[in-house]
Amino acid sequence: MAIWPLHIGHMARPAALASSSPREIESYLDAVRRSQGPNVHVALLGLREFDTPSLNKRVEKGFAFAAVLRVLRLMALPMQALAELLLIPTRTLQRRKVVGRLEPDESDRLLRLVRIYGKALELFEGDNRAALEWLHSSITALGGVTPLSMLKTEPGAQEVERLMARLEHGVFS
Repeated sequence: MAIWPLHIGHMARPAALASSSPREIESYLDAVRRSQGPNVHVALLGLREFDTPSLNKRVEKGFAFAAVLRVLRLMALPMQALAELLLIPTRTLQRRKVVGRLEPDESDRLLRLVRIYGKALELFEGDNRAALEWLHSSITALGGVTPLSMLKTEPGAQEVERLMARLEHGVFS
């Protein structure tokens, strides 16, 4: 795994990622193809219930720490970088690992990250390497920052989603 600078806004691109799609990515893309609803991205967290009431209950309870480990692996992120993205001090994230569960607000931010990651996977037709490289690239249409750095807030995530929709439809951005 590559060692990346901690500042997500200037994070280097992933150096070495598996070329094959992990099972979770294939499962996610299959769920997208079957049009399983707006919460299909939760498949990337290993969840099997995509309905909003169930997801809301999960977020309110707090995701199991296994979801964090899954995201670390899929996105090839070091723990410290994920902690920064989720706005959680690294030591607090380590405590969550011991407890085995995130707090609801932390779960909500993890869900936001996975939602955008899933949309990037769709944009790049399941190519995990291309999706991650794009998420780590400075994008002129985002003011020269990386899509990942925009995910710290919901308005930033919405702007990344709008950009991806424009790219999907061939609108020059």
